[in-house]
Amino acid sequence: MLLTYLDESYTDRWYWIGALMVPDNVAIPLSTALDDVVLNAAKAYGVDTESELHGYDLFQGRAHWSGLPPRARVAVYNAAMKAIGAHDVTIILRGVDRHGLARRYAAPKPAHEVVLSHLLERVDGYAAMREELALVIADEVDNPAIHRSDLSRYRVDGTGGYRSRRLTRIVDTLHFAPSHASRLVQAVDLVTFLYRRIANGTGHDPREAAANEKLWSWVEQRRYHSWCWSPTARQMHEGPA
Repeated sequence: MLLTYLDESYTDRWYWIGALMVPDNVAIPLSTALDDVVLNAAKAYGVDTESELHGYDLFQGRAHWSGLPPRARVAVYNAAMKAIGAHDVTIILRGVDRHGLARRYAAPKPAHEVVLSHLLERVDGYAAMREELALVIADEVDNPAIHRSDLSRYRVDGTGGYRSRRLTRIVDTLHFAPSHASRLVQAVDLVTFLYRRIANGTGHDPREAAANEKLWSWVEQRRYHSWCWSPTARQMHEGPA
């Protein structure tokens, strides 16, 4: 079984969802390794041992990480990414240009729905290739019943679009968990937030860009697929996304 953790990261223009696919026998070791990252940070910097690992909070010095200097926060992020990359996990990332959606379609579907369908196609395909099943656990979102209903429809009718796929390897339903209760939801948060910043060029400081690339280098070998869809305006007549 591949335990597949999802989280989103977005700006006004770019919307990404990442998947961290974790074999069931890897889930506890990776969770323990991330617990150790926080315990070590507590010893070194005095943060709470229950501190959550979130990309935005670590970058901006928010929540449990407020008051820590940038070098300390980067060190914690680095330790967490190193721990993720050291385990047998698979990373899939999908994104969309929200401005492009608005230009192309008169009444586009929500970016989350569009990207989630693309991501689940790839998750399902990867699980099929591995002859595995995938159980999907996502960070909590608004209106979870809608996304569960979408998954049921994708199983019967396919995901739609040019790569439409009937999902046969995703078991049960979509599960939603609060991030504070799951180090693995936090792990995919770290991965997705960082990749979105790199892919969409957030920040123009070359030192920040180099630091981001260094952080990402720990997990690059675990990246199976990543792509951002950029719709074009000339196809607005085709109907909703």
